[in-house]
Amino acid sequence: MSESIAARFHDGLTAEVHLVGLIHEAGALVIRAGDGAELGRWATADLFAMHGRKDELRLGANGQPTGARVVVKGREDVARVLATLPVLHQKRRQQAGREIRIAVTATVALAAVILAYLYGVPLLAGRITALVPPDWERSLGETVARQMQASLGDESGFQVCDSNPDSLANRAIARFGAAALEGSGSPFELDIRVVKSDIPNAFALPGGQVFFFSALLDQAETQDEFAGVLAHEVGHVAHRHGMEQLISTAGTGALIGFILGDMTGISVAAGLGATIIDARFSRDAERQADAFAGHVAERMDFNPAGLADLINRVGADDEFARALALLSTHPLTDDRKAALEILSQQRPAGLEPPFTSAEWNAIRAMCGAPDPKTKRK
Repeated sequence: MSESIAARFHDGLTAEVHLVGLIHEAGALVIRAGDGAELGRWATADLFAMHGRKDELRLGANGQPTGARVVVKGREDVARVLATLPVLHQKRRQQAGREIRIAVTATVALAAVILAYLYGVPLLAGRITALVPPDWERSLGETVARQMQASLGDESGFQVCDSNPDSLANRAIARFGAAALEGSGSPFELDIRVVKSDIPNAFALPGGQVFFFSALLDQAETQDEFAGVLAHEVGHVAHRHGMEQLISTAGTGALIGFILGDMTGISVAAGLGATIIDARFSRDAERQADAFAGHVAERMDFNPAGLADLINRVGADDEFARALALLSTHPLTDDRKAALEILSQQRPAGLEPPFTSAEWNAIRAMCGAPDPKTKRK
């Protein structure tokens, strides 16, 4: 720049803006006031371009105050500065290259996180579940149960149909659950509750809790159907599918909670009650629970295909119920139905059924009179 170029100068120390002229001499950008006083001398090697508006060049320099800058306006003047200081072109290319590399790295990192969330965490969920201490899982299950109750709008919690643990119905259900879980190696004791709800469904939560909703009990026409669903849910407990589902759903949040030792429910289970209600276990988990129910049926003489019959029937007349019913959360695929039918053919003869007539009648009556439209046998 043999001739001075008009610019504005901010010294970075005060709010004052100086009208200056710029001259390039002896490897430096010299900044002079209108009276010729030198306000600054920035080495060319220290210069760098800052983000600015169109047809505007903002220059800063290493070693200067943070807010120090020179602003050149006008296409011609900007072109003159860039032509005189080719180092700015080089630095601009380097900066653009760094920005591209950062963008590519960020994109790859984001893609890796998404892939890990969608595929990696679900694949690892089973192995992670095996590392979760049973006491943590029980505590987590209690938190999920509270979240689930809140999501159904019942502030007081689920209303248990029969609160007497020594009643004929509860003793029969508890005996069935213990017998079904026997030999599975599960670290949990079952807590099976039949609760009042208009939603025909059943859930197994982490830690051994099983909820059987009264609307589903009302639609069970035989003890084979009731026993089939109950054994299926016990199978989820035995295989710890509830914990696996939470880890898979919570993704990195569950991993962080596990690493930090916060598996009590605060960081992992908050808000997951609704997710559990409207979530499906994986196909492998459903097949495992079906197979478990089939093996229990071999020992306790009920037809595991009753599970398929009840799934097909529930929610047929109510859109809301159908959305949250057993058919939605435990979808009955053709291969599942075929497998259950095969299991039913393998039942040995001559075994006592899981419930006596008195027990089954007590179970059917434990939530009060069913809808008169419901048929029972």
